[in-house]
Amino acid sequence: MPSLLHFEEIDFLRCRFALSPLWETQQAVRTLRHADRRGYHAPWLRRIRTAAAGLDLAPLWLLMPRRGHSPDWLGPAPVGPTTTFEEEIAAVRAADPAAAREDTARSLRATRGALGSPYGRAWLADPERMVRELADLLEEAWRVLVAPDWPRLRTLLEADIAFHSRRFAQVGLGGLLPEISERCSWQGGTLVVASHDRHERRLGGQGLVLMPSVFVWPDVISSFDPPWQPALVYPARGIGGLWSRSADPAPDRLVRLLGRGRAAVLGALDEPATTTALARRLSLAPSSVSAHLTALRDSGLLTARRYGHEVLYERTPLGIALTTTDPI
Repeated sequence: MPSLLHFEEIDFLRCRFALSPLWETQQAVRTLRHADRRGYHAPWLRRIRTAAAGLDLAPLWLLMPRRGHSPDWLGPAPVGPTTTFEEEIAAVRAADPAAAREDTARSLRATRGALGSPYGRAWLADPERMVRELADLLEEAWRVLVAPDWPRLRTLLEADIAFHSRRFAQVGLGGLLPEISERCSWQGGTLVVASHDRHERRLGGQGLVLMPSVFVWPDVISSFDPPWQPALVYPARGIGGLWSRSADPAPDRLVRLLGRGRAAVLGALDEPATTTALARRLSLAPSSVSAHLTALRDSGLLTARRYGHEVLYERTPLGIALTTTDPI
């Protein structure tokens, strides 16, 4: 089902990029809940397993339905690219309890039995306590799951913003959004986002916040309701190489499996790259690199995405597993 974001003329002038440590914390918690989100994050999951086991994430999971609404007050769109977690969690703590109660009740209705659960009953009976407890839990999740790796995550997110800002200058917003995700397309002045739930919003002059995320993959999310700032959250570029520690670009075990040329190409893709860039990096003919890329993609080890006139290749989770030094 599509989400529909209706632009007015002024909205095209008020689009901007942002990043959110609070959002990454929420999506890291969601990744622990849903196995289909873990493909790129196995080394991280392995490292934080013991610490995560000490967190009681059940209250947050109750507000993260597989289909349906999650409370916007727990993760509003950030005001800019330099927002800190401390600033964001302060905004959560300052949420209006009555509005938070209504938003939370809507989310609980999306999960069978959640409204009548002990958490659901307690939250709706005392929304001020709910705001305190959920803010405390988010802060603890940030400290354990995300903060130790935030410099690395922030670097990746800022690199994504820099790349897409350049593309915005080259192709404009109309060309950029379908490049950011194949789930995005235009119907006149309406952005159509393929998603799990139908959602429709008129931006009304607020513009759109474009927010890359490490942990949102494979989803694209656009369901922020009034009064919250409209936002589009999409998977950041380069997450395929975020956690892996690559061995020799062409270790013997990979050469035996794939052949030296294909092993070298797969090993060189620590970050997304074009055929030409790989050919220069490996001192190989572009035609040879192109043939290797095609074979690796057909084998499920790479994905290819078009950005303007360029095609960027990136490892899939299986490709990552083959090139990491530690078995997944």
